[in-house]
Formats: sequence, C-alpha cells, structure tokens
Amino acid sequence: GAGGDDAVAVANKQVRVDAGDVIRIILQHLKEARLVGAMEALQAETGVVLNAVDSLTAFSADVTAGRWDAVLKTVATLKLPSSKLADLYEQIIVEMAELGERDTARGLLRGAEPIVSLRETAPDRLARLERLVANPHFNEHEVYVDGRGKEERRADLARSLAEEVTVVPPRRLLTLLGQALKWQQHTGDLPPGAAFDLFRGAPPRAREEVERFPKRRAGTVRFASKSYPECATFTADGTHLVTGSVDGFVEVWDVESGKIDKNLAYQARDEFMMHDEAVLSIASSDDGEMVATGAKDGRIKVWRVSTGAALRKISGAHAGGVTCLTFSKDGLRVLSGSFDRTARIHGLRAGKMLKEFRGHDSFVNAAIFVGDGGRVLTGSSDGTVKLWDGKTADCVASFRPPCESMTAEPSVVHLSMMPRNATQVLVATRSKAAHIMTLTGEVVTTFSTTAKLSGDIVACTLSPRGHFLYVVATDKLLYCFSVDKGTLDHTMEVHDREALGLAHHPHRNLLATYAQEKTLKLWRP
Repeated sequence: GAGGDDAVAVANKQVRVDAGDVIRIILQHLKEARLVGAMEALQAETGVVLNAVDSLTAFSADVTAGRWDAVLKTVATLKLPSSKLADLYEQIIVEMAELGERDTARGLLRGAEPIVSLRETAPDRLARLERLVANPHFNEHEVYVDGRGKEERRADLARSLAEEVTVVPPRRLLTLLGQALKWQQHTGDLPPGAAFDLFRGAPPRAREEVERFPKRRAGTVRFASKSYPECATFTADGTHLVTGSVDGFVEVWDVESGKIDKNLAYQARDEFMMHDEAVLSIASSDDGEMVATGAKDGRIKVWRVSTGAALRKISGAHAGGVTCLTFSKDGLRVLSGSFDRTARIHGLRAGKMLKEFRGHDSFVNAAIFVGDGGRVLTGSSDGTVKLWDGKTADCVASFRPPCESMTAEPSVVHLSMMPRNATQVLVATRSKAAHIMTLTGEVVTTFSTTAKLSGDIVACTLSPRGHFLYVVATDKLLYCFSVDKGTLDHTMEVHDREALGLAHHPHRNLLATYAQEKTLKLWRP
C-alpha cells in the first residue's frame, strides 16, 4: 500500500523508504510537468497528496500581499483542512467586496465548495458573508469587528496555511536519479561519460548496422612482451572487449581506442581480474554485465565487468584446462568444456556442478546450449558432435562432420547455432571446411574452397545475424564467406604468425582477431 515501507540497500545497509514519499516525488514531477489530470488521478487512487510548495516564503508572501490568483493556483494542488479553506475563501470574498468586485465575490459564494459547505456547518457565518456581498457600501468596521485589520488577518491566514504544507526543492525525482547515477559512477558500475538507458538500467541499445565484411584495420591492441591473448570476447552489450591472456590476466579494453579502459576504477588503479595460470576461454553473459573465464588449471571464475569483482570462483570445475564457456540465457548457469573430455553445467548461485556430459574420447573444444537451454551440443577432438539432454545428461544424438581424410578425423573446433534457424548449427573442424548442419548431422551447406583455403581452420565466428562466416586459418589469413550465397567473398592476411582466434562485436561490423605475435587487431569494412 501507499503507506508501507520498502527497504533499499545503500552501502550494505538497509534504509527504510516510505512508499508514500515515493508517490509524493512522482506527484511533484507530474505537477512540474503540468500533468494535472495524471496528478489528481494518482492522488485519488493512492490517497497520498503532495501538500508541498517550492518555497514557503514565496507562498506566505503571496497570502500576505493578497495575490489571490497565485494563492488559489497553489492551493488547488494541496489538500487542506476544510476549516482553513473556508478561512481563506472568506478572506478573499471580503477583499473582493471591498474592491467592489461583487460579481467575483458572488461567484465564490455560490461555487467555492468550502463556502457552500458552511450552509450546513456554519449558516450564520454564510449569512453574514451574503449580506456583506449584497450591501453596495463596504464598511470596514462592520467587517473587521474583532480588531484585526486586513493585514493582520492575511498574516494569520499565512501562518495557518503554512502549517499544512512542506517545502520540497524542485525536481526531486531528477535530482535523486542524478545522485544515483553519480553513485554508480563512484562505485564503478557506470563508467564516467558512458551513455545510459535510464529506463532499462543499462547502456542504450545500439542500432545494428547492415552487415558487411571487414576490409581494413581499425585498431591494434598490444600486449606485454611476455604475454599474448589466448581468448577474447566482446561483452554482449557491445561496450567492451575483454581478453584472457597466457599470463593469467583478464583485461577490459576500450573498443574505440584499443587501450585499457581506465574509466573502470579498478583498472585505473592498475588492478586487474586474473587467474594463476593461462586463461584459455571466455564468455559474456547476455546482459553484458558478467564475463566467465576458464583457465589451464581447470578453474572457472565469473566476474562483474564494471567492478572487477569475482562473483564466483569454481576451483574444481574440471580436471584439465577449460577450453570453452557459455552462459545460459538467464545468467544463472555456465556451460564449460575441457581437456578432461567432459562438458559440465555449473550453477552460479552455489558454485556447484549441476550436470556432467561424459562420452567423448578426447578434448571437448566446443559446448553450447541449444534453444532454451534444455539441450546441450558438444564438439570434440575425437571428431564427433554430440547432442545431450540437458536434464538427464544422456547423449541423444552423435554425428561426424564430413571429412576428406581417410585416415584421421579432424578435431571439431567450433559450434554455434545459426541466428536465423534454430534447427541448424555451424560446425567447423580443423580442416579446410566448415558446415551448416542439422542437429541430426545432415549437411545443409559447406564452406570450402580447397584451392583458396590453403590452411586448416583454427577458429571461426558468425556475424550477429548470420549473414557472414569468418574463418581464421593456419595460413594467417581471414576468410569471409557469404552465408546467404555460400561464396567466399574476401580474404586478407591479418597476422604475421598463426592466428589463435577471433570475436565479432554483437551489433557492429567490428571483428577482432588475435595471435601469438602479442597483438589483437580490430577490423572494419
């Protein structure tokens, strides 16, 4: 109800906020926006009234000076005792009669509710006012019979009305919102100068660009002499690029400048998220607020990007290095694959393993949720792709992508669901081909140009809406395939040494590639 309390956490302490005060702040905003109808409806529905003025001094001055138009305009937004409203209207009627404004005085006598109600509560008082208005000659001594003149009555009236109202600084709602955003900047939850969607509580959704493949280098991220990135991802909201390095550092980069984002308070202090061993895998939650990182020692950590805080540490996530990670859509679970030949789902609330998918004969290099997360798809160095029931952890299907070799099954290095077809998956192997396949193993499209694809696939990714497939290979080249046409549209050399991986921005034509040469490069059309 409007009179209840809500607890608000402030700096780990509980502050009681009266729900009526929240409604009053909204009422003030409606009043300032001149949304009188909405204001009156809210007051009527909640029973909460504003009863506030911007300046008590100004309100009292209007009363004592007899600026009745201004006074009545203010009073119309207040809920005052009927007795005090009757005193106010009586004084106005008296002064209108004194000024000879008898039509105005008569209108108030007949139409002002506080005066009309005197017919029941104080008929003698109403009769006296009616005689006063009817008399063409105003006699001050007959009106002010108690010895108090007009100025004294105005002053008494001002004091009486002032007891019923409070003073509220203007724009309280916007002021409080501004203070909240400043506090978020202070705590690092909101980088200074960042755009912010106040209603969603998140950075504004950027308009997706028409998808085009990259042709030019747009920036370079350089790493320390003994370091290089093993993995990278853009946060799902597109605000940051996050890398995991061979030296254990997890670093957040400014997408525009290619430099460490010093707007994040912890990085400005040269404090970084990190593991004890090489970071092999990384993933962003769907809201962009968290990243999960997996290390060579089998540990998984989940971080809040804005603060650098480790929200969850899963020490025994795997018996071998964590090769791949992905969040569930609700951000409450993380799916991981490992050199230990298993894939596992970990619950982030308790940090415990919820499901284990065991059945591959070699490393699990790729693991993704299918659809709403009820099924899991894994790809392994044993050359197979397996579909699992997410509840029972049973393998419900297993298939091998096409293979040119008669002697060895190439490792599956990448899986991703097709953005425009929930029944199809992109499967890439350590070979010269990538395939769009059904979940039962039927090939829909193959991307392979043996004459041009001189190296084996190392990693690949799709553009956000799935119009392009990007592949980096052992020949140091980037291959850009049109998914719609099934053609190879562009190739270019991206690194001096063999590339390790690539990542695509969630809504911009921005691609990141990285290699052991201690650089990550950004590419645009």
